Amino acid sequence: MQTQNLGYPRIGSQRQLKKASEQYWAGKISQETLFEVAAKIKEENWKTQIDAGIDLIPCNDFSFYDQVLDTSLLLGNIPDRYAPVLQVPSNNELDLYFAMARGYQKDGLDITAMEMTKWLDTNYHYIVPEFTTNQEFSINSEKIFNDYHEARQQLRDKAKPVLLGPVSYLVSGKEKEPGFDRIELVEKLVPVYVEIITRLQQQGAAWIQLDEPCLVTDLSQKEKDALKYTYHTISQNISGINILVATYFDSLADNTELAVNLPVAALHIDLVRAPEQLDEILSFIPETLQLSLGVVDGRNVWKNNYEKSLALIQKTAEKIGSDRMIIAPSCSLLHSPIDLDLETTIDTEIKNGMAFAKQKLTEVAELKSVAEGNYVLLELNKAAIDNRSSSPKVHQQAVKDRVSAMTETDAMRQSAFPVRRKLHNERFKLPPFPTTTIGSFPQTDDIRQLRSRFKKGALTVAEYESAIEQATVEVIRWQEEIGLDVLVHGEFERNDMVEYFGEQLDGFLFTQKGWVQSYGSRCVKPPIIYGDISRPQDMTVRWSKFAAAQTDKPMKGMLTGPVTILQWSFVRDDQPREQTTYQIALAIRDEVLALETAGIGIIQIDEAAIREGLPLRQSKQSHYLNWAVKAFRIAAGAVQDQTQVHTHMCYSEFNNIIEHIAAMDADVITIETSRSQMELLQAFAGFHYPNEIGPGVYDIHSPRVPAIEEMTALLAKAADLLPARNLWVNPDCGLKTRKWPETKAALENMVAAARQARELINTKDNL
Repeated sequence: MQTQNLGYPRIGSQRQLKKASEQYWAGKISQETLFEVAAKIKEENWKTQIDAGIDLIPCNDFSFYDQVLDTSLLLGNIPDRYAPVLQVPSNNELDLYFAMARGYQKDGLDITAMEMTKWLDTNYHYIVPEFTTNQEFSINSEKIFNDYHEARQQLRDKAKPVLLGPVSYLVSGKEKEPGFDRIELVEKLVPVYVEIITRLQQQGAAWIQLDEPCLVTDLSQKEKDALKYTYHTISQNISGINILVATYFDSLADNTELAVNLPVAALHIDLVRAPEQLDEILSFIPETLQLSLGVVDGRNVWKNNYEKSLALIQKTAEKIGSDRMIIAPSCSLLHSPIDLDLETTIDTEIKNGMAFAKQKLTEVAELKSVAEGNYVLLELNKAAIDNRSSSPKVHQQAVKDRVSAMTETDAMRQSAFPVRRKLHNERFKLPPFPTTTIGSFPQTDDIRQLRSRFKKGALTVAEYESAIEQATVEVIRWQEEIGLDVLVHGEFERNDMVEYFGEQLDGFLFTQKGWVQSYGSRCVKPPIIYGDISRPQDMTVRWSKFAAAQTDKPMKGMLTGPVTILQWSFVRDDQPREQTTYQIALAIRDEVLALETAGIGIIQIDEAAIREGLPLRQSKQSHYLNWAVKAFRIAAGAVQDQTQVHTHMCYSEFNNIIEHIAAMDADVITIETSRSQMELLQAFAGFHYPNEIGPGVYDIHSPRVPAIEEMTALLAKAADLLPARNLWVNPDCGLKTRKWPETKAALENMVAAARQARELINTKDNL
């Protein structure tokens, strides 16, 4: 029996990669210094896995930005618009790579970034590959080979290169020309994979992991044929190296027979998300295939239940023998915080039931030991699991009773949207194409240091709040000056859109170093939901009320929605997720009513993650969407008709859930559309979406400042698809991570673009 890991967090235990990357982008450190930071992180990661006793240890799981973008660079899939980047004498491959991820606006060039979206059902964002009819592929980067060389020096035969599989790579991208299916490119792509694997084998690799998460999704026949073609071609051209195909996040289901019969050495399956798939897999498995059992949860923070995992391991051993089994986490540990040992403030009783990435490696090794007869470890684990399940800190009967008492009327607004809209027009008197932002403004070093000093006790409450008030007033005056129509208070008092609320809700706990990568250098520190959730007091009213008193313009109250708080937290695993979401929804409902009572007329309840939580299988989606939409409606449903409810959704495809987006019945929805050039609006147009919508007109994940004409052109595209009277003008997302100079320039251009749109677009018949 062997053990393996599928991937490890790459940001560093102190977020070294984030800090070094941002310094490199700012021109403060050299590429050599950035590479030195990366080398130290990789060495530390490999040593951690060696010390844990893992047999097969991943390499090439490290990335400077995103592993899908790494694959595009490796395969030479670089859109033509980036060619000028390398014509700048001082630039090199890494600068091209970052230009693809972040855009490029210097040296006389102005190039947009590639599209970004969520990786399957996670909060990790990847850079979407672009494909054209005449797409060619060739080895274009040495990173994977250099990483393996480095890893082999430290790991020897334990080093296992990891690469996104050919079919999942194609499925994750988009066609940029009409008239072809990107899956048809597989015959051009596979020979390059054969060349890559051959070179790794020549370097000494005995194993290579090819991630094919598409195998847990609903596949077309062409995609199934592409998988067969891919792995039979690789098998026919390469021998003497073990290919492991890794799947995760759901069940193989109807793809089971296809997956187990691929001509590969081993198949990895996720038995945390889908333990029910094991029986069918064991009924199909051929005698030549090894099975990697993903029994340790790679996406949560709770200690593994050894008794449950052992049952799956023993069932497999009885069928195929222990020598054909590999014990592993369910997926890459990229989605977990790094080290629980760094946490010194978590309640001991709760902490004893937790495990971060480093501890999960230990769990993998201990499960192997338990399977081999070490029942002392089993009993110790059982005691920890029992203590958590019976803890009075977890269960609050009053909260459970309130959820049980909910009725359908709790999820209904008083009147239909047309009635509400008339009241909103009378109350707010906004112009066509009203302008606003998504909520947050840049969190400068001064603001972060202010919060840090306050938390450390270096500032009194009065001193801290006075400074926050000053920053808030300044940003309100600036918004008035540039002519924004609906203002926000800037959220300077908030550390994170989920963490801020979790800190004020019962049932949450927080980490000191529990950082997880979201995209690029963006790291989040998700709250941990350990128990029943309630709202003991107002959370946002003080700052929203203060901000509203500073201006005669409408001021939005800013909240995070229940599904997003759930999705962007580590969630308790001892009750259905919908029950936890309803608890959060009722807490947000109380806050919404408190804001309304305080005179706030526009309330935004962000549901940035509602699409992210969608199950990968269509057969499971209806149940999720029903309770997710219901949770939002519970949060928003109690307000009066004259109160306008907004929501915001990030980087998502909406085509197959548009009717559920409409069922949320938000008065205004804002979405990301700039990187896709308004492509996402096609779904709303085809559905005849009835409510108002703010398609993002500039990409806040890039430092470039879009021109007025660029944003005006996007608004014109939007007005061609949807009635102009329904359109708002806003950025793609919040501006927390941006710098002030680019933010000011971009928003000034955005307001000017809205004015141009009012003049240039013939809205007479549409308004």
